[in-house]
Amino acid sequence: MTAPNVLDELEWRGLIAHATDRDALRAALGEGSVRFYVGFDPTAPSLHMGNLVQVVTARRLQQFGHTPFILVGGATGMIGDPRDSGERTLNDLDTVKDWTERVRAQVSAFVHAEGDNAATMVNNYDWTASLSTIDFLRDVGKHFPVNRMLARDTVKRRLESGISFTEFSYVLLQSMDYLHLHRDHGVSLQFGGSDQWGNITAGAELTRRVTGDHVHAFATPLITKTDGTKYGKTEGGALWLDPEMMSPYAFHQFWLNVEDEKVGEMLRIFTFLSREEIEDLEAQTAEKPFLRAGQKRLADEVTSLVHGEDETEQAKAAAGALFGGGDLTVLRPGTLASALREAGTTRVARADLASVVDVFVAAGLAKSKGEARRTVAEGGAYVNNVRIEDPEHQLGDGDLLGGRWLVLRRGKKKFAGVEVS
Repeated sequence: MTAPNVLDELEWRGLIAHATDRDALRAALGEGSVRFYVGFDPTAPSLHMGNLVQVVTARRLQQFGHTPFILVGGATGMIGDPRDSGERTLNDLDTVKDWTERVRAQVSAFVHAEGDNAATMVNNYDWTASLSTIDFLRDVGKHFPVNRMLARDTVKRRLESGISFTEFSYVLLQSMDYLHLHRDHGVSLQFGGSDQWGNITAGAELTRRVTGDHVHAFATPLITKTDGTKYGKTEGGALWLDPEMMSPYAFHQFWLNVEDEKVGEMLRIFTFLSREEIEDLEAQTAEKPFLRAGQKRLADEVTSLVHGEDETEQAKAAAGALFGGGDLTVLRPGTLASALREAGTTRVARADLASVVDVFVAAGLAKSKGEARRTVAEGGAYVNNVRIEDPEHQLGDGDLLGGRWLVLRRGKKKFAGVEVS
């Protein structure tokens, strides 16, 4: 029986937007372990959702027996790929070094560093920093016709407003990475996001021009919402993978709220569930969308992949407890804090802690003290999921979760967090 080819898996999952000669790529991937690389520029202290597409794709290739070289761009990160509008702010060397280590640690958690196809972490600063200007221009620059560089979409969009020589030359630096990894490590495949396709093919072309070898490349698609706008942004900013920049609770909530029309695509791209499991979840979503079976499994799988199963269980417990379905006291203080901040909180000074009626009004769950009293009398007022029966009940330090939080609820659906400072 013929061994399965990873290209078939990637195509079924919708992960191939562009590729060099597909027949040649399929043949290479079927002949043995291919050394491949994917790069991440440390232009921020954390990876985000767009990077996660590349991370899980690298993991899939490794699972099929291919050998990853994970490049963190300590050199290219000093410049940054040209944006559609406006020059990037150049970060200093210490910042880039710090971010390089953070990104390296994040990516290394997704691929294994042992075995026959162990991953190798590389930093292009190592072979770029000592390169002289003369050697760079002679050995690399001469292979890049300016007319072709001017025809690049990003450059054309920037010509009218202006683009520095620094950003204009970024493609040369990235292309040099492929040449170096091919010559020194036998790497013959690069992939990245579709917005990098011009840079990726330029690297393949430079490698062919210098060595005479034909190497391979493909690009993954841009992930968009049903209206065509970019995914990966939330009200608070990018969908970061660093738990300090985006809590596991908020991360889990994001995936829970994916549109029904996109849940199948997201399951294919971001999870390692089988085709049968994904198709079953798609059928459930189509037949009974109100159960959100696809979104729930998606949120659990991706959060566990990025943050671990324990954080996933904490995120689920927090969501349930906020709406009265669980014990708030079992939540870790950090999980509770992130969940309440995500939902929105009211700050109250410790000296102003008073009756439950006063705090309900302060938190916006009642318009007046009279309305708050009626809520208590009708049995609809809860503090930390415990029903309050006395409108004169005084709140104090003993009521605070984690020493600083109150969870107020009016009825089944209206709740508010109170941060006591």
